[in-house]
Amino acid sequence: MNRILLDTSAYSALFRKHQTTVQLVESAESLYLTPIVLGELKAGFLLGSKGEENERSLREFLQSPRVSVLAIDDETADRWAIIAAFLKKAGTPVASNDIWIAASAMQHGLQILTSDRDFQKIPQIIVRHFSPI
Repeated sequence: MNRILLDTSAYSALFRKHQTTVQLVESAESLYLTPIVLGELKAGFLLGSKGEENERSLREFLQSPRVSVLAIDDETADRWAIIAAFLKKAGTPVASNDIWIAASAMQHGLQILTSDRDFQKIPQIIVRHFSPI
């Protein structure tokens, strides 16, 4: 069972046709995004020069039967708190958005596909790291 949660860097790499990312996504049984990733993507679209094109690509991607957007709920918040407390005690800063993404991955038993090394600081999750180059 190959279920992958894409973080913002992975989604972006997929649409830049990054070879490793494309292969991992194509081989996945199912793909997931969080509202946090959607927000980061949409903010980037608003700041970029291809906003409408990027929005259209995202809508098409989300229509795939293999793609789901995870809800953030009380259980996600509990997982967020566990991860945030662990990182604070360890003196290991990680962006709050990344902790929300990690909490969703933990909650649903998903691997995170990312080029962001901050996720590797969180031992409670499974990270599939790729080099963006």
